[in-house]
Amino acid sequence: MGNRIILLITFIGTFMLGCNDFNRLQKSTDLDKKYDAAVGYYNKEDYVKAQLIFDELYSVLRSTEKAENVAYYLAYCDYKMGDYIMASYLFRNYFRTYPTSTRASECLYMSAYCHYMVSPPWSLDQEDTYSAIDEFQYFIQMFPTDTAHIHECNKLVDLLHKKLEKKAFMNAKMYYNIADYKAAITAFNLVLHDYPDTHYREEAIFYTVEAKYYLASNSVEAKQEERVNDAIKACSDFLLQFPISEYTSQIKNTQDRALKLQDKILKNNKIRTNN
Repeated sequence: MGNRIILLITFIGTFMLGCNDFNRLQKSTDLDKKYDAAVGYYNKEDYVKAQLIFDELYSVLRSTEKAENVAYYLAYCDYKMGDYIMASYLFRNYFRTYPTSTRASECLYMSAYCHYMVSPPWSLDQEDTYSAIDEFQYFIQMFPTDTAHIHECNKLVDLLHKKLEKKAFMNAKMYYNIADYKAAITAFNLVLHDYPDTHYREEAIFYTVEAKYYLASNSVEAKQEERVNDAIKACSDFLLQFPISEYTSQIKNTQDRALKLQDKILKNNKIRTNN
């Protein structure tokens, strides 16, 4: 117990001493000393203290040789602390201020990467995802020879597109689940148009076929015949396109129901004509 108390007292004393040193540093007018201390804090991964000092130095060293380094470190401090929005702004600002710097491509890439980091799960609004894609494409446009970063850009853009692809598919499926079949057909067709190589392709076409049948079966008489014919054709096309599928039995069942509905419509039309 005695050793624990001694360790606790030692820790508190060291902590208080460190706080006093940092407070004295903040009050100091020696800019070189502050800069060296900020770099030291950064290298020790004490990004909070480093950020506080670099933020102070950012304006007062603006016209000096150290201004570029301060801007660079400050952007990375915010990045390391997880403030990706501010970090993105600071990285982009570094690129604009020092476009010929050897760090320019790195900072423009990091600006885009910060947008990637705030891209939300597919179920949420995807504005930040679109922004990240735009930022990566801008980087590729500005630094077409930076092959290392371009490789990463392409890989991350692909991941972002997959998120948008899932969002589009799940939205289409939502329309299907709430029985808005007309909207579901339109949404699934957009998925297939916008993402022709999607791994949801077979599933999207299956739900499109099902939606066409349900749309036909729930339609008014004036539109029912045309829509049931469309559903029957969709069933045949699916079976031709996917001869081996987990949905084969369901599609055949839907096809049988659609054919029966078609017979019923034709019989009703015949009776109506005879009368």
